[in-house]
Amino acid sequence: MSKISLRNIYKRYENSKKSAVTDFNLEIEDKEFIVFVGPSGCGKSTTLRMIAGLEDISEGDLFINGKKMNDVAPKDRGTAMVFQNYALYPHLNVYDNIGFGLKIRGVDKNTRDKSIRKTAEMLSLTPFLKRKPIELSGGQRQRVALGRAIVKESEIFLMDEPLSNLDAKLRIHMRKELVELQQNLGSTVIYVTHDQTEAMTMASRIVCLKDGIIQQVGTPEELYSNPNNMFVGGFLGSPPMNFIKGKIEDAKFYDESSNYICDVNQDSVKDVVLGIRPENIKISNNDSGIKVPVKLIELLGANYNIHAELYGNKITINTDANRYIKDKDELNIVFDANKLLFFDPKTEMRLFLED
Repeated sequence: MSKISLRNIYKRYENSKKSAVTDFNLEIEDKEFIVFVGPSGCGKSTTLRMIAGLEDISEGDLFINGKKMNDVAPKDRGTAMVFQNYALYPHLNVYDNIGFGLKIRGVDKNTRDKSIRKTAEMLSLTPFLKRKPIELSGGQRQRVALGRAIVKESEIFLMDEPLSNLDAKLRIHMRKELVELQQNLGSTVIYVTHDQTEAMTMASRIVCLKDGIIQQVGTPEELYSNPNNMFVGGFLGSPPMNFIKGKIEDAKFYDESSNYICDVNQDSVKDVVLGIRPENIKISNNDSGIKVPVKLIELLGANYNIHAELYGNKITINTDANRYIKDKDELNIVFDANKLLFFDPKTEMRLFLED
């Protein structure tokens, strides 16, 4: 069992008026793959380092398996950390890098050898055990860094942007490998990234942060389809959610210039922001809908991202790569009435949430 509780956690630095992390509350269950996601400076790495014991907790309590960990040394927390920069020893080969921590702890040579070789086999590193880090590819170095964590037989893995130094193709491959590894080990993983695609594809639950404050916690599907606020709606998803300021009158939404956009199933609201995902703007094959000028079409294999203007409002439409779209200067579009979201323009919080 590897359960983690963060209760009213704050992190404050000297000479800073603002907390780096504010009132962070989260319960992490055994064998979850939790992803902390948000822009740079949102407090995700700081929170991870507090869990690891590499940063002091200014206020609040951290529990691992029911035991308070605030003052427990990092080596005694039962966690293993994987860093962005791999942190490999350049003068040691793969075998000795993986086993370095075991050697420092005084694990006997035979036990150490079995653990190293078992870990290397799990990570497909056996053919490279005699190589130095400089002789390895980026993906192989990342596997060695994972091996150093796995060989400790910890139940909790803390990963701080471990794939950010890899090229795009390798990142996709390593995402799959990390998820499969976590499932095979039956471990609990807390993973930090600024990449919303990593969060959406890897997490069992996402913790979305901004300015040191949790914005929303939930499954990728929950955060994507039902964001609590405009930040979550805009941060998760590629391309991001479209937002149009306007008002609702007589079950119709109008933009700020009083142009009719679509019918809605909501009461009148003077000031509101409509949010809609790019894939929920449909292209009409006839003259129905609203005619919009096309500014740019991006071909993404099986899909198009179409950048257009709706009465001066910039919007993005994501649709199948049908040939009839490619050379068009104008398109007729229709908003999916069942996929409309509304937000308060001042607080940016979601409106009309169902109970």
